[in-house]
Amino acid sequence: MPLVWLIIGILFLIGESLTVAVVSLWFVIGALAALIASLLGAAIWLQVLLFALVSALMLLLVRPFLRRCVDPFKVRTNVDGLPGKQAIVTEPIDNLQGIGTIKLDGLTWSARSADGASIPEGTVVTVQAVEGVKAIVSPSSR
Repeated sequence: MPLVWLIIGILFLIGESLTVAVVSLWFVIGALAALIASLLGAAIWLQVLLFALVSALMLLLVRPFLRRCVDPFKVRTNVDGLPGKQAIVTEPIDNLQGIGTIKLDGLTWSARSADGASIPEGTVVTVQAVEGVKAIVSPSSR
């Protein structure tokens, strides 16, 4: 039986090496636990149980920690950092006519109203989202 667990572990390891994400590493560790149990003379049912339990525990406990380490936080850059910023309307915004611009961080952006209402020139607005090259804005409450 140790040879079977060794083969299973190697197959999962090969599968892991063919993927970009950590997918089957947990089963490699489970197979290793079952292999050790097999070498110590444990019954087959105990080996299978160990394989399942160790694999499940590794998946549930270690995977979330590993994901945080690999991608602890995403850095907001460029367009991702615009929602929530304030800007000033430099050309009246009218969704029906498809016109309107704002000045945001020194740059001119095409803009549309979030709720469809017209927004006059000179109004301070808050960027709600960015869709393509257009800022979706609503009047600020300041």
